[in-house]
Amino acid sequence: MFDKILIANRGEIALRVIRACREMGIQSVAVHSTADADAMHVRMADEAVCIGPPSGTQSYLNMASIISACEITGAQAIHPGYGFLSENANFVQMVEDHDITFIGPTAEHIRIMGDKITAKDTMIKLGVPCVPGSAGGVPDLDAAKAIGAEFGYPVIIKATAGGGGRGMKVAKSEAEMEKAFRTARAEGKAAFGNDEVYIEKYLTTPRHIEIQVFGDGKGNAVHLGERDCSLQRRHQKVFEEAPGPCITPEERAAIGKICADAVAKINYIGAGTIEFLYEKGEFYFIEMNTRLQVEHPVTEAIFGVDLVREQIRVAAGLPMSFGQDDLAINGHAIEVRINAEKLPNFSPCPGKITQYHAPGGLGVRMDSALYDGYSIPPYYDSLIGKLIVHGRDRPEALARLNRALGELIVDGIDTTIPLFHALLAEPAVQSGDYNIHWLEHWLEQNLSAD
Repeated sequence: MFDKILIANRGEIALRVIRACREMGIQSVAVHSTADADAMHVRMADEAVCIGPPSGTQSYLNMASIISACEITGAQAIHPGYGFLSENANFVQMVEDHDITFIGPTAEHIRIMGDKITAKDTMIKLGVPCVPGSAGGVPDLDAAKAIGAEFGYPVIIKATAGGGGRGMKVAKSEAEMEKAFRTARAEGKAAFGNDEVYIEKYLTTPRHIEIQVFGDGKGNAVHLGERDCSLQRRHQKVFEEAPGPCITPEERAAIGKICADAVAKINYIGAGTIEFLYEKGEFYFIEMNTRLQVEHPVTEAIFGVDLVREQIRVAAGLPMSFGQDDLAINGHAIEVRINAEKLPNFSPCPGKITQYHAPGGLGVRMDSALYDGYSIPPYYDSLIGKLIVHGRDRPEALARLNRALGELIVDGIDTTIPLFHALLAEPAVQSGDYNIHWLEHWLEQNLSAD
């Protein structure tokens, strides 16, 4: 087992890893920018190293500085959290070249799944159901129109190297294809340095269902059920739950086995999430995230496992501490993402926290790096906390979430807390009867700017 682990991240996910390390008796090293000198993850770690100025490019994305921090402190492994360098294959290769363990999948697996076309081709070969669409990159507008005619409109054009909702455009007809195609390519080029796109059939009322998988890198893998992440704004998840309200036990077992078998065949190591669009009883693969997810706590809640602890164990060469037969769902869990954003436009709202109080009680977990007097810097993602609740069933979890939101105090800035108060009053949210487009439509009707 490792003696010391460096966490190449910040905020709540850095704290999450530090806590797992502490429970396992492992020393933790925090890295930070100058803007994060007073951050909670810096305070809680056993050691801390400043790796650069506020800009993420010069600090949390600075591979050389992070490797140097490992060498200075003697850390034997790096946990990347999510975001930043967590899915950067070049970084993983650099870590391995310096005889440091990367707590996550191999560089090869990150490369395969990081390119959407290669990932889709790989999943087809592994027997995972995929959305009908182009066999590879689409070279020009004429080819795009031919694909639209073949599969029928609407279609969605996606940047091959895309993520986070960027480089994705819908064409509802041939007349809309030219603008959507050119815009998706331009966004892909600007955001990822790659303007290649592919095209898929656009499902009209799907849900977003993702399967949590975990492998030991030696041909053994399990699935930990599904999460429903259908409440999204601009392809960004805001409300996640497990198990999915619409998934039957038979569907869960079937798609879970397909996913576990797929990652076992490629000797995948660590945590991963295989994401699907789900419509009319059918699953369609869209992408695989080769890392921990923001929403991993809802899976931990219903299965009673610590996914970060398990990541560390298998990275150290130990076997998984559970098998498929050991995993049984207990109750229902929901997570809402608390962002420092001003409604109704969701514009970033950094600033000083004048008062912070986390909710508590049975079945309530608050993952956050906030504290009284903390100044949220303007340089990073606006996520400032995750409120997770667990109940015996979905109605109890919803009631517990409503109660916990009422206890949560974040003063000094604007947050998305009011959004969740409003959503919990909606019959569609109460019943779980929604799809990936529901929240966008609701926002247009109920939270539009004056």
